[in-house]
Amino acid sequence: MRRLTLGVSALALAATLGGTSAFADEDDVTAWRLFVSDHAEPVVKVIDALDGDLLDTFKIEGLATLHRSSSGETVFAVQGAAGEVHAIKSGIAFHDHGDHGDIDVDDAELLHVHIDGKKPAHFVELQGNIAQWFDGEDEVRVFSEKSILGEKIDVRKANVVAPHHGVAVPYQNHAVVTIPNPEDASKRPIGARVVDFNGNKVGEDVACPGLHGSAGSGSIYALACDTGLLLIKQDGGVPTIEHLPYASSLPEGSSSTLIGGKGLQYFIGNYGADRIVVVDPSEGENGFQLVQLPTRRVHFAVDPIRAKFAYVITEDGQLHKVDVLAGKIAQSLKVTDPYSMDGHWSDPRPRVAVAGDNVVVTDPLNGKLHLINAESFKESGEIAIEGKPFNIVAVGGTGKAHEHEGGQGHDHAHAHNHGDDQIYKGYFEDAQVKDRALSDWAGDWQSVYPFLQDGTLDPVMAHKAEDGKQSADEYKAYYAVGYKTDVERITIDGDIATFFKDGKPLKARYASDGHEILTYEKGNRGVRFIFKKVEGDADAPEYFQFSDHKIAPGKADHYHLYWGNDRAALLKEVTNWPTYYPSSLSAKEIVEEMIAH
Repeated sequence: MRRLTLGVSALALAATLGGTSAFADEDDVTAWRLFVSDHAEPVVKVIDALDGDLLDTFKIEGLATLHRSSSGETVFAVQGAAGEVHAIKSGIAFHDHGDHGDIDVDDAELLHVHIDGKKPAHFVELQGNIAQWFDGEDEVRVFSEKSILGEKIDVRKANVVAPHHGVAVPYQNHAVVTIPNPEDASKRPIGARVVDFNGNKVGEDVACPGLHGSAGSGSIYALACDTGLLLIKQDGGVPTIEHLPYASSLPEGSSSTLIGGKGLQYFIGNYGADRIVVVDPSEGENGFQLVQLPTRRVHFAVDPIRAKFAYVITEDGQLHKVDVLAGKIAQSLKVTDPYSMDGHWSDPRPRVAVAGDNVVVTDPLNGKLHLINAESFKESGEIAIEGKPFNIVAVGGTGKAHEHEGGQGHDHAHAHNHGDDQIYKGYFEDAQVKDRALSDWAGDWQSVYPFLQDGTLDPVMAHKAEDGKQSADEYKAYYAVGYKTDVERITIDGDIATFFKDGKPLKARYASDGHEILTYEKGNRGVRFIFKKVEGDADAPEYFQFSDHKIAPGKADHYHLYWGNDRAALLKEVTNWPTYYPSSLSAKEIVEEMIAH
């Protein structure tokens, strides 16, 4: 099979999108997320693929098949029975700069835009354009990923003659659409044609009976049918279609499911229940290689990083590493219990995705994700997940976190750090954390709890509600728990801290007791800087712990404080975090500071 040639810029980008590279350095940032739908519940879960943490759970309308865009910025949940397509912002974005790529890491987000329709089915994304097919409609909808991320969808429609189970491939000014069977539209399509968005057909129809299954690889998009593949290319901006017949050397059969190679241009299709076919389109009829499987195929996926490999899981629970150049199984590994292909086609069965160094296999009947190291091909761990984890896509890779300084030049930060803003949100590397002296918090500090109680902070709650997921009243109730305290004032002078309760002071001398890094439910992290009482009033707390969104020496502008006599118990407290601002600030100035953050 011919190897796709990559230039230096493409090699750098390939490294950016997830693999290891000779160009990698210690400042590179790696982030991988798994998006997993459930077979029993209408949810999509977001999991950090590197540490297994559950980052978020999004409730949707129905059971979903998941698709990711080629950029990885968006994941789509197609809910056929519910008639809905939801879009999820992955929170991971890459920016190509030729000699390097930048990575932005943020929270995943269920976007407000969604597409409603009758029986949403095949989803195709190509060069930022998306075609969402609806089996019950006579038009396909085409829109851009950019408009989805901007939450202002820009739908264009192309006629498909009659409702049928087909597919469309989107281009800038055209779409390739399937042709329904004129005798019975419930049967598979009979071919494909090019149309524009003004209702015009462009060129001649191309026959391909029994059409079902599609995938893209490199500059070619392929449709599978009974007689071979339709290969779609661009010629002067207008798509062209040519028919590639199956090789005469192949036994009787055909493909109805396709996946496309990354880095190498090839396609893999099913070819009977227990075989797959690897297709190199550049070799014409000589480009077909049949691979025999030990039992029936359940699911397959390509490796976007190690381009010569793909993975197939079979009903005996084995995962097979397929060398697509050699056209044979290179390694096999028992991963799950058997999942028979008998029964209903939609029964819960494993699905496969690749996230960096790991191949990930869902195990819906056992509530697990299995991790298999792609190089050693040995199981490297598992992630327990509630429910029946089913469809899965992986998003992520490696890049440089970019920090701009004064509008000129740039500096490369560490993982999850996009300047101070990312650290403030709780994304940083352990190595960035440095111990701090008590002098960072020196001064006279006032509690903000009274301002919440008397309504002074109501504008802050209203501001949060503008872009948040709760109402102003709900935010106020949340902060009422967080800010609650009967210590209205704290002063810190040298190593002496004084706590004022009802105007009465408790004073003691404190020394540093190190720091602890905590990981929260959403996947972000925080640092507690801890101080232990050396001497002083008996009722003064034995420990107090600062959290102020900083992770290295620097003067605090406000802070959250935890205090008590049990160091370990304090670390588990995450719902009550009394918050203090300088006593020199007026109520109005505190409101302005909070809104600014």
